This record gives sequence, C-alpha cells and structure tokens, in this order.
Amino acid sequence: MKRSEALAILNQFVKKDSLIKHNLAVEAAMRFYAQKFNEDVELWGITGLLHDFDYEIHPDLESHPQKGAPLLRQKGVAEEIVLAILSHGCNTGIPRDNLLRKTLFACDEITGLITAVVLVRPSRSILDLTVSSVKKKWKDLRFAAGANRDEITQGAQELGIDLWEHVGNVIEAMRVTAGELGLIGNIESD
Repeated sequence: MKRSEALAILNQFVKKDSLIKHNLAVEAAMRFYAQKFNEDVELWGITGLLHDFDYEIHPDLESHPQKGAPLLRQKGVAEEIVLAILSHGCNTGIPRDNLLRKTLFACDEITGLITAVVLVRPSRSILDLTVSSVKKKWKDLRFAAGANRDEITQGAQELGIDLWEHVGNVIEAMRVTAGELGLIGNIESD
C-alpha cells in the first residue's frame, strides 16, 4: 500500500484536524523507529498513519480499534498492519509480540503528551522543545490528563528503551514533520 492510499483512508474516516495530526505524529515516530531498527519504513509509517483511522466512528474502547479492522481489510490493508493496529488497543487480545506492534503502542500516547507540551510553550514550537520540558509537565498529573502516563511508561518498557530517551526520539521524529503537524510555532525552521 502506498502512503497516498493510506492518507485517502485516513481522510475518508477522520474529519477532526487534531486527530489527523495525531495520526501524522505517530507516523513520524514510526518512521523514525523503522530507520533506527532497520525495518520497512513505509510499512511502519503507514501503520502509524492508520492506527486511529476509526476513532471518530468508534470512539470507545469496546469498538476501537476492533470494529475498524474489517474496514481496513476491505480497503486492502496488509494483515500485518491490521494486526499491529489491533495490538495497540489493550482490550483486543492481540499480543504485542513483535517490534512493529510494540513500537506502535509505545508511540501512540507519547505523541499526544508531547503535542500538549508544545502547545503551552511560549514558542508553540517543537523545534525548541527539550526532554526536560516534557519531564516537568509529566509530574503535573492534571496537565494533559488524557495522556495515559502508565501506558507511556509501559510502551517504553516493552520497547526496551529508557522512557526519557524514547521521549527524545519521538521529539526528534516529530520535528521532521513539524510543519505538517502545525508545531513550528513562532520559530523559523532551517
């Protein structure tokens, strides 16, 4: 599957700009890790791009991503991607038993927290964001309360990477697509 085909699926089912940007952020993180682990960058990127494609039509844990899987199969999405997307839900029964699945789980929640941190900074930019800024906000459990810190920690552990190294990796990944994510803020990029 080509990225353009995956984007067409995403745009068919997702109308909220924030959810599109979330999927794009996870795509960026997945591409980063695919390169780091010497894996298929396109396959991993498409997995990240589609992981929450059904969240607007199935916004509860009993439906997402389970009810989205048949839709992906109808669209011709590779079973490896479908199973990885199913595995990022904690209630699907699909184990996170390979690197693709572990990485998707690890990248999902953290991108939301990082985005939230960026949006409260004076620069509103990921280009000057540091890991220490995320650490400071991490401690305030009222900040970005929807970002499940237990799942973020679990994801890094399952991936076998120190949490704060993982945060740094995802920041670096998201910087690559800062314009597409709307996270350049008031800083000029090179």
